[in-house]
Amino acid sequence: MIEHDTIELLRQCDAGIQMGIAAIDEVKEHAQDGVLRTMLDDYQREYAELQNELQGILHSYRDEGKDPNPVLKAMARLKTNVMMAVKDTDEEIASLISDGCSMGIKSLNGYLNQYAAADERAQDITRCLIELQDRQLHSLSRYL
Repeated sequence: MIEHDTIELLRQCDAGIQMGIAAIDEVKEHAQDGVLRTMLDDYQREYAELQNELQGILHSYRDEGKDPNPVLKAMARLKTNVMMAVKDTDEEIASLISDGCSMGIKSLNGYLNQYAAADERAQDITRCLIELQDRQLHSLSRYL
């Protein structure tokens, strides 16, 4: 049970990180404020570092991770493209990324409860990802 919950929790984090990185990729070229662009680059780098750490743990379990749900990924990309076409502003970027962070925080807290038997390393990575998204959410609030 511990191994199963550990792998499943890490796989959900992996999918969430991929969504976060992709979302930032979709919007950062539209950022007009240099501080916002730097902030997005920094958060993307933090996501990648966390992903490397969790991939190492998954590899030790002989698991490759999990890609995001293709339908959700396509819907998120479509929403981003439409919203950026309608309102190509730093405020819209902050709004889109903040919405993603809020959904991520909610989902990850649910996964922590669902996979409560996961080992401490997996739970720590999940909490780090929640903290990262929470920091991102708060730092973007000045653009809303």
